[in-house]
Amino acid sequence: MTFPRISDTGIERMVSALLRAGVLLSGSVVLAGGIYFLWRHAGEPADYRVFHGQPSVDRIFSQILKGAMAGRSLSVIQLGILLLIATPILRVALSLVGFLLERDRTYVLITGIVLVLLLCSLMG
Repeated sequence: MTFPRISDTGIERMVSALLRAGVLLSGSVVLAGGIYFLWRHAGEPADYRVFHGQPSVDRIFSQILKGAMAGRSLSVIQLGILLLIATPILRVALSLVGFLLERDRTYVLITGIVLVLLLCSLMG
């Protein structure tokens, strides 16, 4: 099975398109969640005397997805932030695929190590 060769310019274009799309998507999701939050909670008084920690629905990935699907504004904002965090990780994964197609073993090894480290730090 032969894979098509790709040039450095092709990789750069794909990576730049991914980064642009990821930032625009995450920004749009955060903006939509923020507008929805303000629309629902604009009249509530703020109480800064007592610290209230974030509930698990805003800290656990599966709960954030469920909350966003249910229309919780804070979960929508959190989902946008998770998309922003995922963007550079996807960039490294796309670079890895590009280097594989380019058959550049040195950069495949380095990018693979970086991707593994990113994923391990995200899970830990």
